[in-house]
Order: sequence, then C-alpha cells, then structure tokens
Amino acid sequence: MAVADLNTNAMRSAAPAKSSNTAARGDRLSRVAVAYLLCIMLPVFFKLGPLGMSNLRLLLIVIVVPLLVRLYLGHFGKLVLPDVLFPVFILWTLLSLMRNNPDMAIENTGSTGIEFLGGYLCGRAYVRSTGQFLQLCRWLALIVCLLMPIALIEAATGRLLLGEMLSKLPGMGSETQNVGGGRLGLDRVQTVFAHPIHFGLFCSVAVSMVFVAMKGQMAPPLRYLVAGLMIMTGCLALSSGALLAMVLLIGLVSWAWIFRQLSWKWWLLLAMMALAYVMVDLLSNRSPLRVFLSYATMSAHTAYWRAIIFEWGMVNVWENPLLGLGFNDWKRPVYMISGSMDNFWLVIAVRYGIPAFLCLALGVFVPLLRIIFRDFRADPRLAQVRLAWVLTFVCLSFTLATVHIWGNIFSFVFFMFGAGVWMVRAEVQAPQSDDGPDQGAPSGLAQGDTSGRAPPRYTRFAHDQAAPRRRPPA
Repeated sequence: MAVADLNTNAMRSAAPAKSSNTAARGDRLSRVAVAYLLCIMLPVFFKLGPLGMSNLRLLLIVIVVPLLVRLYLGHFGKLVLPDVLFPVFILWTLLSLMRNNPDMAIENTGSTGIEFLGGYLCGRAYVRSTGQFLQLCRWLALIVCLLMPIALIEAATGRLLLGEMLSKLPGMGSETQNVGGGRLGLDRVQTVFAHPIHFGLFCSVAVSMVFVAMKGQMAPPLRYLVAGLMIMTGCLALSSGALLAMVLLIGLVSWAWIFRQLSWKWWLLLAMMALAYVMVDLLSNRSPLRVFLSYATMSAHTAYWRAIIFEWGMVNVWENPLLGLGFNDWKRPVYMISGSMDNFWLVIAVRYGIPAFLCLALGVFVPLLRIIFRDFRADPRLAQVRLAWVLTFVCLSFTLATVHIWGNIFSFVFFMFGAGVWMVRAEVQAPQSDDGPDQGAPSGLAQGDTSGRAPPRYTRFAHDQAAPRRRPPA
C-alpha cells in the first residue's frame, strides 16, 4: 500500500514538469518566424531571371500560398477582418495598376503583395500565444543590440559595413549606400534598411515591445538598460518619424503609470486631445494639422512642406477617388520639383484610390479597437503584452502620417501587426498557484484528489464534529 502511494505521488509530482516542458515547447518562436527576422537583419538581393529578388521575398514566396490556404481552412483560428480585407486590398491595387500602369501591374502587385500579405501571414500564423509573443520581443532586442555597434560605426564614417560584407557574396548585393546624408554633424544611420527612417522605425517598434511587454519577464535594471540602448541606437537615424514614435511611446507609458489607479485614464486622454484640437483651431492662426506637423518634424521647413504635400495629396485623392493615379505623377505646385510624398496613408489613397485605403485602414484599426476594449484584467501577463502591442500601433499610426515605408520595413510593420491579431480572440487564463488547490475542481476537490469522497467540513465547534451527537436520556 505504501509502495502504491509512493508511485502515485511520484506520478503526480512528475505530471506538472511534463506539462511545463510541453508549454515551453509551445511557447518557442517558430523557425519560420526566426528565419523571417534574420532576412530582415541580413538582407541580400539577387536576380532570379528577369526578376529582382531578395532573401525575404524568396522566403515569403515559398510560404505565402500554403499559409493563405491554411488560414482559410481555419488552422489559425476563426477569421478576423484583416484576413478578408488585406487580400481584397491586394486585388484592388492590381485593378488600379492595370488601369493606370498596365505594364507595371503584375510585377509591382506581386512584389507588394508578397511583402505585405506574406509578412502579415507569417506573424498571424507563427505568433499565436503570449509566450511566443514574448519570444519575439527577445529576438527584437537581440537584433537591435547586435546592430548597435554597426550603427555607431556608420554614424561616424557613413559606411554601411554589414551591407558591404553581404554584397561581397557571389552573385549577391545589399544596401551599401547611405541615402540619408548628414544631420547635426553626423551621418544618418540606416544599417541594413533602405533609408534611415526605416531603421529608426524598426528600433522604435523594438523599444515598445521590450520595455512594455517584457515588464515582469526581465529584471528591471536589465530592461531599463536594454531599452535605453535601443532608444540611443534608434536616435542615430536622426529621423523625426522615429523620434516621434519614441516620444509618443514614452508619453503614453508615463501617462499609464501616473494614472495607473484610474480605470478611465485613456478616455480622459482622448477627451484632452479633443479639447486641445478645438482650442488650437480656435486660438491659432494655423490649422491644427500644421501645428501638429510643426511639432512632429525636426524643422519648420519640413513641417511646411509636409502640410503642402497633404493638402495637394487630398486634391489628387478627390480627383481620382476610385482607382487612384497608380505610379503616374501627381498634381502639385510648380515649385515642388520632387514627387516625394512623406505620408504612408496618403500614398495609399493617392496611388490606389479610396477603396484600397479603406481596406487597409479598416483592416488595421477595427482589430486594434477590438483588442483595446477586451478585458484582460484576469491575465496580467496577457494584459501587458496587449498594452505593448496597442501602444506600438497607436504610435505607428501617427508616425506613418509623416513618413512613407516600403520594402523590408513595410513587410515588418505588418508582420508585427499579424503577430498581435490573435489577441482578438485570446483566451484569458487567470494565474494559478503551483501548490494550491485547483479553483475549478468540482465539489471543492483539491487538485490530485481522485478518491471521489466529499471534502471534510470544518467548524468552530470541534467537539461537536469529533463526537457523534447522542440522544438525551428520557
């Protein structure tokens, strides 16, 4: 009997270890997602026949169709709105280019669709739990820390060392030319990206994910140190867009900490923003948009230029509302020689039309709002992950109104978006004590009690419970 009891206890003690190992394996980031991040960090370009390819595009070409089929078969849970709207967005861009630039339709739609839809599907398929999301945050921290010494060298010399090394591979090329020029006496850093703005945005996303999501998962001194190094690395891009994203993040995190006891703190912030908009509109001789751009850029000239771009961009949108202009030149003042348009949302509307813009915007903001209004208070770790993801895309939404993105960073932004969509239907799991009773066990049974007997009842009157009540003598 004693041997049987020992064996039973041994099995009970071994069971949690087995389940924890299984959970640990389930929380590992998929090798495909890791390969995706490595392609972002080590971009190489090559020719595949007449097509210009990269290692990222090649990876996404291999996985995008199987992932799309599995998505619609329900392998990644129930469909959410972007699962439908994002493919419609790609189809609409094809229609737009077939009308405006038929000779460019297939190639550009294919490249944009692969980078955009492939990045989203990769995040959607391979990041589907809190543990996997935290593993993704660790990888982002590692990548930025590895890029930091390369960024410091580039800031001092203007040389893209990693790109120069990758371009020496047979038949391969990479980013080898600094296109950002100088600012504040330093060369603007882009490391492995096509533009310094892209590198700054990448660092701003990583800062949010590490500093906010890793709270409670990383020792506070280490978390502050890593976040500080990442902010410093991102600032080397000398990009107003990246600085705006990081300043907004610091402001929102500070607001959340100051009013942490206030359940309606975000409603208060929205009310104050609406009041500030009205006050600026009434008291300033400039429009609220121009005032916002003056604080969101590093110079008054840049703010003035972007305000003109927005005003004339909207003229083009209303003149071509359905299918946009494609890659044709857009109408603007004669003194605007450059056709650059530093506003991602505006570029989508001008180039592909209002329906494409609505598909993209609704696909982003509807899930974002649904996740914001979910109640995750019973699961603190999930709530912290939700806060990091939401703050990231709130900051990015403002930042993308001042910059344009393409290529690898375009794919990465929607990879990170897909990596958080699972929270729309995430199951809230309340933390349980390792050695306490299972609160969900029926009839008050403690975890591991399989006897089927009713639990003992306790009372203040111990003597009444110990001895049976006797009938008084007649």
